[in-house]
Amino acid sequence: MSESKKVVLVIGAGDATGGAIAKRFAREGYIACVTRRSADKLKPLVDEIIAAGGQAHGFASDARKEEDVAELVETIERDIGPIEAFVFNIGANVPCSILDETARKYFKIWEMACFAGFLTAQAVARRMVTRQRGTILFTGATAGLRGAAGFAAFAGAKHGIRALAQSMARELGPRGIHVGHVVVDGAIDTAFIRDTFPDIYKRKDQDGILDPVHIADNYWHLHAQPRDAWTFELDLRPWQEKW
Repeated sequence: MSESKKVVLVIGAGDATGGAIAKRFAREGYIACVTRRSADKLKPLVDEIIAAGGQAHGFASDARKEEDVAELVETIERDIGPIEAFVFNIGANVPCSILDETARKYFKIWEMACFAGFLTAQAVARRMVTRQRGTILFTGATAGLRGAAGFAAFAGAKHGIRALAQSMARELGPRGIHVGHVVVDGAIDTAFIRDTFPDIYKRKDQDGILDPVHIADNYWHLHAQPRDAWTFELDLRPWQEKW
């Protein structure tokens, strides 16, 4: 492993935001290490990055399991390169009335969208502090600022991940680690939005829904900031989105 190799690790590299972030960093010469629970779903993204001249590796990993996280970070740091940028991008937005919510589903949403963020960010931070550099970014949502009816579980998880990011930023900033939280508010240009909410998808023609490529540009901007002007929280929403 060479210190000249720089790695971005994206936890939750789906077909939209996570994948776009991986591709954006790969364009800048970073080796994109991307994870999902199913490695097969990562193959199109990895192939696309490689076809464009970049480097990428896909890993099947459950971010809720401490042993999986430890093995993932150890493998990357040992065999590929130092993790210079880390992105936690697991959502778990599953609406449900508080009267019908089950303990099992509430816990699962928190485990995916909050606890997994703690496990993965902690493992990466322990490596970064030895080098006194690095960027840790969390994908948040408006639910992390205020809860809406029907979203108690999701809001609880997103409030938790924002609090984690705040605490890490205060502790790790003086040690050279830039920690940021990105609030993404609005529909994103995905097949799910196109097929499930066609009326909302029509806003695309007027730049009324979020383009994953533009979201990814903002993540790169945060990573590239000089440390005398670090941003902790960035808020991204289309101009049409209610606020």
